Amino acid sequence: MSRKLINPPELHPAPGFSHITVAEPGRVAYIAGQVALAPDFSIVGGDDLGAQTQAAMRNIEVALKAVNAGWNDVVRRTIYTLHPTQYEVITAAIEAVQGSTEHPAQTIIGVTGLAVPGLLIEIEVTVRLPG
Repeated sequence: MSRKLINPPELHPAPGFSHITVAEPGRVAYIAGQVALAPDFSIVGGDDLGAQTQAAMRNIEVALKAVNAGWNDVVRRTIYTLHPTQYEVITAAIEAVQGSTEHPAQTIIGVTGLAVPGLLIEIEVTVRLPG
């Protein structure tokens, strides 16, 4: 088995990691934790957890498109957040972006900080690739 590393140009540069790894022959993709960062490393959404969650989900959507996948192909989601008890805010923001109330297996983990000061949430997913 080999791997294919993908870094969509629409996402911020990935210092020290790849945004996507496809386990070849290509049935599963692992999308690295996405945060509310624009390509210039500015934080999208300020200190609003819902807005940051939507921005992180839009970054995941970019990664999904890069591997020709969609929300229905996501089989696992892990959420790291400074505010794990605000799962209702997180869920509403996720549903607003994915356009559905159906969710894959998921874990929410409370953390004391993320890689860039000011970030409130990071979301990673595992994807079953179509075809």
